[in-house]
Amino acid sequence: MTPNRILQGAVALAALLLVGGLAATYEADAISITLVVDGEARPVRTHQQTVGALLLDIGLALRPEDILEPAPETPLQPGMTVKVSRARPVTIQADGRTWTVWTHATTTDRILAESGISLHPADRVITSPCESVAEVLACSGDFVRVTRAVPVTLHEEGRTLSFTTAAPTVGQALQEIGLALYQADRVRPDLGQPVSAGMHIYLGRSRPVTVLVDGKTVRTRTHRDRVGEVLADLGIVLVGQDYTDPPPDTPLGEETVVQVVRVAEAFMVQQEPIPYPVRWQADPELEIDHRRLIQDGAPGIRQRRWRVRYENGAEVGRTLEDEYVAVPPTDKIIGYGTKIVIRQLETPEGTVEYWRVIRMLATSYSASTAGVPKTAPYYGRTRLGLPMRKGIVAVDPRVIPLRSRVYVPGYGIGLAADTGGAIKGRRIDLGYDDDNLILWYRWVDVYILTPVPPPDQILYILN
Repeated sequence: MTPNRILQGAVALAALLLVGGLAATYEADAISITLVVDGEARPVRTHQQTVGALLLDIGLALRPEDILEPAPETPLQPGMTVKVSRARPVTIQADGRTWTVWTHATTTDRILAESGISLHPADRVITSPCESVAEVLACSGDFVRVTRAVPVTLHEEGRTLSFTTAAPTVGQALQEIGLALYQADRVRPDLGQPVSAGMHIYLGRSRPVTVLVDGKTVRTRTHRDRVGEVLADLGIVLVGQDYTDPPPDTPLGEETVVQVVRVAEAFMVQQEPIPYPVRWQADPELEIDHRRLIQDGAPGIRQRRWRVRYENGAEVGRTLEDEYVAVPPTDKIIGYGTKIVIRQLETPEGTVEYWRVIRMLATSYSASTAGVPKTAPYYGRTRLGLPMRKGIVAVDPRVIPLRSRVYVPGYGIGLAADTGGAIKGRRIDLGYDDDNLILWYRWVDVYILTPVPPPDQILYILN
């Protein structure tokens, strides 16, 4: 290396050390402060002497409406806090013009007051995106629109209501005053028509109608005058014998309920059995108290045709159209024996002849147990006037003719000479003297002895 190059290197190194030393000295002389801009703090080191010079140094331009603390000419001190609160731009639309203001106000009311705008209670103030008058601007953005309320007159079925509104359309104006509208109500001008000062709104109310049809309840409102017109609007058709309650030409009231009755008719065929009759037929070849089936019976069929009326699916009446015997019944014929056979029976009293044996319930009685007072003139007398004694029996004359002789095993021979209120059918009451009464209550065979009575006195069929 040449001496000249060594000298140049030494000079450059000395210059570098000198600059570094000066820079270190300059940095050591800077002061630290805290700068707060719109609530956001950050540390700053500066060599400036005043607050205003600091803001110029960092390029922070202020508007006249911005707030600076402390004032621009204030000297800077180490550790000082400088606060900048910048005004917010707000665009205002009111009274036919648009302008922008810069403000520190945080509510719409305050912004409008600062701009010299007074509000009527019915005026509408809209901010973006919020629409409440008292909302904080941080929510509402940088836009405020004031819509002035105008006078409007509402005409509704003979009454008039005047009010002011800032609503943009007729429908919104009516909604703001709490007026409930139904789809069938008539409003002129239309609900979407813009509101203008001095506007007249005409409201024609519809009437509520309830229609009960086909299992459903249809609630509607209408300007029609009669029931039939409402049904036509709803597309409800009456077919055949269908009817309405009230009838279709009935004028509508304030709360009309219409019942649509669907009418249907059907024919119903009803069959019922006809019991077959039982006929008894005498059979001279068959012994008495015997029976045989000559012909079996079969029930017939009676058929009825009914016209059945239904209203809304429920039966409300029926009319008999015709009735006839579809199948006649077949008689049941039972043959009963009329042949009399004389037989003999050995008894303790000797041999007796009998022509009939009947199974009967045997009881016993005497003069004192017959239920006749002793003071009665016929006390102790039988139906035939005979004195009461053993050997007298009481019978049902339809079964055993009076004056017939009978034989009862264990009792002996008796004469059918008496009757009794309880002695009916297959009952026989065995008579005794009061001194030798023996109580009976059992079923026995009763033999009816000869002679055989005439045929017209014989009950051939016993139950």
